[in-house]
Amino acid sequence: MTALLDRVQRDVERAVLRGRNGLRYAAGTSRPKVGRTPKDVVWSRHKAELWHYRNEDVRYAPPVVIVHSLVSRSYVLDLYPGNSAIDFLLSQGLDVYLLDWGVADEAESGNTLETYTDSYLPEALAAVGGEVTVLGYCFGGVLSLLAAAKLPMRNLVLMATPVDFTGMEAITALVRDGRLDPDELIDATGNVPPEAVEGAFRLLKPTAEYSQYANLWQHLWNDEYMEGYQAMGQWTRDHVPFPGAAFRQTVERLVRENGLMDGSLADLSAIDVPVLNVMAEKDHIVPLGAAEPLAQLIPHAEELRLQAGHVGLVAGRAAAKVTLPGIAGWIAEHSEAV
Repeated sequence: MTALLDRVQRDVERAVLRGRNGLRYAAGTSRPKVGRTPKDVVWSRHKAELWHYRNEDVRYAPPVVIVHSLVSRSYVLDLYPGNSAIDFLLSQGLDVYLLDWGVADEAESGNTLETYTDSYLPEALAAVGGEVTVLGYCFGGVLSLLAAAKLPMRNLVLMATPVDFTGMEAITALVRDGRLDPDELIDATGNVPPEAVEGAFRLLKPTAEYSQYANLWQHLWNDEYMEGYQAMGQWTRDHVPFPGAAFRQTVERLVRENGLMDGSLADLSAIDVPVLNVMAEKDHIVPLGAAEPLAQLIPHAEELRLQAGHVGLVAGRAAAKVTLPGIAGWIAEHSEAV
């Protein structure tokens, strides 16, 4: 009888919390603040900024510079306290920077891949001074590979980074086959609008939103779950425009010509620094077939395969317990104590 009463009381309490949290969620009044880890802007050019995160307990050198993707917001790496890849890396004694590309508008529509790899990236790293460990996430990893010969790197870490674009058939098929011309996706600003980027990702998992709502109802009473759900939901709906010129090159040189695999776009075999290729085995955006061929291009590259999805590499409980410790440990092993 006591157990039954306890269960009824728990269910009543959860129902009250569901009602409260549901109203807050619908009204949008409890959105979590993201990107809160203290930082300073140490370099900028146009929309691009290099952030240096404050850390009074740096135990390893050289610094780690994270190169983010062009098509998403970088705060996925710093969602909120307790769920922040940045904060975790800082806690491991690393000196962390992040290169954020900002939100492209008409001024960035003419930016090519070379704008980022030959200009912005080298300039930003020059502001750090000396050697660095470069950590490229998703398309930020592609940019890091293309710029590798120009960067003062001690180590290179790639996370969920595609090199064989035939392995991304689900998201590239329309433009690869010529059924969709790149210019059909470019709007009046000269860029691919964020709605098109978000739509492409949604097509990869068309039923995901429904399962997310089912999970939301089940956990609506849980304040901690709601904070994580809202922060991640905010990020997944918060894409940024893809600069038009870089998008055209991506379609032609990376998707249609597969220019990383045949060496026509960059000779990756010339990279002679330690390389770690971090792959998510449940990644639906950059599947293993797109990421693992790096071993053919850089034979000395080490691999770290993790039971995670694309975002699960950097956010969520699995990231804090498995992914990030493995990455931070590898970086520490390939760094010097200070």
